Amino acid sequence: MEAGVGVGQRREMIAAARAALAGLAEVLWQVPSAGGGLAGLLGEVDALGAACDAARVAVVGEAIERGEPGSGARAMSATAWVREHAPSTRAGGAGQLVDVAVAFTKPVNETVRVAVEAGELPVRSAAVVLAEADRLRPLLADGAEPHVVAGLIEMAVQQGPRGCRMVRPALLARYGRDGQLQLHQDAAKRFVALSQPVEDGTGVAEYRLVLDVEGKAVLEAALGPLSAPRSLAGQPDLRSCDQRRGEALVTLVRRAVAAGEGIGPVAKTQLVVTMGWESLVSGVRGAGVTLGGSDTGTVVAPETVRRLACDASVVPVVLGSAGEVLDQGRAVRLFTTAQTRRLWLRDGGCTFPGCSMPPQWSDAHHLVHWADFGVTDVGNAALLCGQHHAVVHSRRLAGQVLVDEGGERVEWDLALGSYDQLLARRAAQEPA
Repeated sequence: MEAGVGVGQRREMIAAARAALAGLAEVLWQVPSAGGGLAGLLGEVDALGAACDAARVAVVGEAIERGEPGSGARAMSATAWVREHAPSTRAGGAGQLVDVAVAFTKPVNETVRVAVEAGELPVRSAAVVLAEADRLRPLLADGAEPHVVAGLIEMAVQQGPRGCRMVRPALLARYGRDGQLQLHQDAAKRFVALSQPVEDGTGVAEYRLVLDVEGKAVLEAALGPLSAPRSLAGQPDLRSCDQRRGEALVTLVRRAVAAGEGIGPVAKTQLVVTMGWESLVSGVRGAGVTLGGSDTGTVVAPETVRRLACDASVVPVVLGSAGEVLDQGRAVRLFTTAQTRRLWLRDGGCTFPGCSMPPQWSDAHHLVHWADFGVTDVGNAALLCGQHHAVVHSRRLAGQVLVDEGGERVEWDLALGSYDQLLARRAAQEPA
């Protein structure tokens, strides 16, 4: 509309548009199929809906600025005021509308406001963009905020609210302060859980499984090959995807239990780490990871990659500025079966102080990490259970193999960052 059109005229135009839509269903049969008739009409109606979304935000924002909801004999909260005068929000969305309108009064959210007013971003998506921007803002490197907000808006436009939330790790990896992606992913470990079975007497048990990014990546890599459809006697596999995945999980558990005291003949995971050349040179903030040959699209923090690399075959892939593969190393087999058996005998289980996890449920850990050019040698190894393996990496703890009257044993320095001090000492001892 032209800027010179007054409020009264605009209100009449809005009423006319609403009247035009009221009888639309009765005349749709007249719209030709050729030339994108219905598709074009739907696009126009959708654009009108987006404009209405933006208009509601503007009206609510103006009402809040004037203090209208809380004034007069029928004073109420802004959310209640919206429900009173916009009945469609009584089914939900009134509070979100108020939150967005309030957020748009802050200059820092100007880019999101412009996207809503232009009809590019629905209010529902804008609310998620604003929330994600607020969550990420304290974690970003200097000057990164405009790029992050633009990325959130673009993802919300293309994929909706869920896509906007899913891009958080990638934005932290690219624009976050050093170490923020790792802290973010390590914090998720608190929520890892497997519920007790819930049975209803029909012979079916239901579990609820919650995993962090590392657990999800490893599980999906293992489930992928086992849950693929398989024909039987030439007949197609009629099992649903969920059924195949459930049966594959049971197969994994059976294999682990059947191994007993034995050692698996192959590396637990094949890990393909993909990184750009600039990231490789300047220090990896985050890496796109492929596990088991299936691209999970997962962004994994550097220390998490190190943990996975302790008991996986690793294939490094370095990409140039145009995305071309510059170097793809061969898979490196880590501790052999003979080395692992030697560790079982020497360590007797997890070597972390106070832990009693038996050797068959512990993994061989490089005391000087393989990524830091540590050798794959029994003298540079110690058994750790999964929990303490994560602790050693997250707290950057150093261990060493000592020889005394009782034989060989592993001793851990539990001071935070002791591993970094070990690396510094090693670097000082190396010839220039």
